[in-house]
Amino acid sequence: MNIHEYQAKALLKKYGAPVSRGVPVLKVEDAEAAAKELGGPLWVVKSQIHAGGRGKGKFKEPEAGDKGGVRLAKSIDEVKTFVSQMLGNTLVTIQTGPAGKQVNRLYLEDGSDIEKEFYISLLVDRATSHVAFVVSTEGGMDIEEVAHSHPEKIVTFSVDPVTGVQGFHGRKIAKALGLTGDLAKQAGKLAEVLYTAFVDTDMAMLEINPLIITKDAQLRVLDAKVTFDSNAMFRHPELAELRDLTEEDAKEIEASKYDLAYIALDGTIGCMVNGAGLAMATLDIIQLYGESPANFLDVGGGANEEKVTAAFKIITADPNVKGILVNIFGGIMQCDVIARGVLAAVKAVGLEVPLVVRLEGTNVEEGKKIIRESGLNVIPADDLDDAAQKIVAAVKKEAA
Repeated sequence: MNIHEYQAKALLKKYGAPVSRGVPVLKVEDAEAAAKELGGPLWVVKSQIHAGGRGKGKFKEPEAGDKGGVRLAKSIDEVKTFVSQMLGNTLVTIQTGPAGKQVNRLYLEDGSDIEKEFYISLLVDRATSHVAFVVSTEGGMDIEEVAHSHPEKIVTFSVDPVTGVQGFHGRKIAKALGLTGDLAKQAGKLAEVLYTAFVDTDMAMLEINPLIITKDAQLRVLDAKVTFDSNAMFRHPELAELRDLTEEDAKEIEASKYDLAYIALDGTIGCMVNGAGLAMATLDIIQLYGESPANFLDVGGGANEEKVTAAFKIITADPNVKGILVNIFGGIMQCDVIARGVLAAVKAVGLEVPLVVRLEGTNVEEGKKIIRESGLNVIPADDLDDAAQKIVAAVKKEAA
């Protein structure tokens, strides 16, 4: 689960992280009061969307101007102008894709006098099962570009969960960033704060880009991106309330209600599979035979008829879907349950595109019999390779 920058900063501030004063702005008429509350003389107006590259982004609408999604205002009137231009308009960045995202929230923040910019993030290192720090002197840049062009400028280390952050971790960060004296002490304190916040709230990723040194020699969190482990949100109802559904795909929201692992993609073939590994293999083989998947959808090993029906409805709700591939290997999941779920969904929403079904495993013969005797125009498949070739051929035939 992602949250906005202003929410992330409010959370980090509770743990003692140094952040600038700021006020969220949700309506144009709130801009003047927010600007007066901060006092100026310099304000930063920041678009709040779940995507990076906001500063370099461009708005689709001409009336939004051409100054990007992060703007520096030098007067209250300029704040009001920027807020009215940005709110409600669509920002396109390198991460949103050409469709962009509508800006429904802004964050008005005190301007900072920047001396230097750094990068620091925390994430779970799956290889060690520890929380890892990633630190670089190249703040303000995409870390992927830094890793590609200047890998020597990235320092990574893990923290043993038994001991937590120790003094030497802070010294590693200070050395990596070239900090000495009081700034080195600040880096050590910041390491403790970030690690504690990360572990306490079950974060999956915490990125500060940039972390800055101000002209008066203070470290400050200038931007913050936080992602939580969705599987842990039952422990944090107060954090779950921060979720902004307008930033998420409607189909993904619907899938989450049924505990389905669903991710919308931009292809033409809808997929319903059980097991993440099999789902990935299904996506790959569709691509191999010349088409693109419209989604990743894992119904899981213990899905019931209701869950399967919901999954099928979500797939068919996507107007880009020109064909559907159901690929089930029944271990815990039973093929007859899948078959009944597919039939129930088809009866509920209809079937207007080709459907290929590949079943194998527990109760497979019963599942095949249910589909065979249903009277539906379903294309059976013997294995994954056969299924992929048949659905791709059917979609291309329909398009011809």
